[in-house]
Amino acid sequence: MEFLIPLALLLLFVIVLLAKTVRIVPQARAGIVERFGKYKGTLPAGLNIVLPFIDRVRYLIDLREQVVSFPPQPVITEDNLVVSIDTVIYFQVTNPVDATYEIANYIQAIEQLTMTTLRNIVGGMDLEETLTSRDQINSGLRGVLDEATGKWGIRVNRVELKGIDPPPSIKDSMEKQMRADREKRAVILTAEGSRQAAILTAEGAKQSQILNAEGARESQILRAQADRESQILRAQGEGQAIQTVFQAIHDGNPDQSLLAYQYLQMMPKIAEGGANKLWIVPSEIGKALEGLGSTMTNLQGIPQQVDGPKTRVDVGTAEQPASIAAISAASDSELSKTNAAVEAAIAEASHAADTTGSAHRPGGSPAPAAPAAPEGPPAS
Repeated sequence: MEFLIPLALLLLFVIVLLAKTVRIVPQARAGIVERFGKYKGTLPAGLNIVLPFIDRVRYLIDLREQVVSFPPQPVITEDNLVVSIDTVIYFQVTNPVDATYEIANYIQAIEQLTMTTLRNIVGGMDLEETLTSRDQINSGLRGVLDEATGKWGIRVNRVELKGIDPPPSIKDSMEKQMRADREKRAVILTAEGSRQAAILTAEGAKQSQILNAEGARESQILRAQADRESQILRAQGEGQAIQTVFQAIHDGNPDQSLLAYQYLQMMPKIAEGGANKLWIVPSEIGKALEGLGSTMTNLQGIPQQVDGPKTRVDVGTAEQPASIAAISAASDSELSKTNAAVEAAIAEASHAADTTGSAHRPGGSPAPAAPAAPEGPPAS
């Protein structure tokens, strides 16, 4: 039993000795070794052997890039406004020995250096320039920090301004200013839109009036041309009708019998009209017809008897259609038939007049016989 106690003590001493001799350094870290309080060397990552109870691993330095965020710092701008700025520093230890022995606390040193440098840079800018010059502030701050921390074995890789907060009153003023600016731009854009709309509307109205005027002008021109052509065609038709009637009259060679027949045709038209309720035929109509015949016998230029239609005289142009000639030939035949009918009507009217006159004459003596109507031309 007594033999086991020294063996256990020996085993414990060996374990402690191994723990003091073998040191394992993690990756991306460096161990600072001191011998009797003096710098002896730097242990790399991995398994390392040191002298137990003589060498001591004083510090274990992290060689990875580190990110440190500092609390907001009050900074006065050139126009005497206090703004609060948050900064973020990205740095890396490049020399563990300098970072251990050149500076006591490099994190605190970087923070204080950042605050003083930031005040120097922002102190030369007004508020608006501070808010819009983040890149300039970052570049200036990084250059100063990198130069100052180089002798500490630290490299500053990047500096960022996380936030720039002006006072609440300044925020309200800035919001009002930005709101007014946006409203001004909105009013300007609305006015420009209204102007463009008015210009486009005016141009559209102008084009519409121009097109309407052109359409009205062309319509009037076409209407005038149509009226002119219509009048020309109407005049040509009336001229051809007059020529046809004139030619028919000359071809028919009319006499007194035709005039008497025309008078009989006009008598029914005298009774026409809405105001003629009663029409009395006088008994002396035969005498009237007789007097009319005797009167017209003496009309100059109208013979009592003709030998028939004359040879048709062509008064048309060489371009007269063949249909007009056919119509003229048919009119000559119809005119001959009409002359015969007129003569028969005149004879009947004369006989009726003689009968009526003898009935009303005293003594019942017969009236003198009416002159015989001239014989019309034979029907063709």
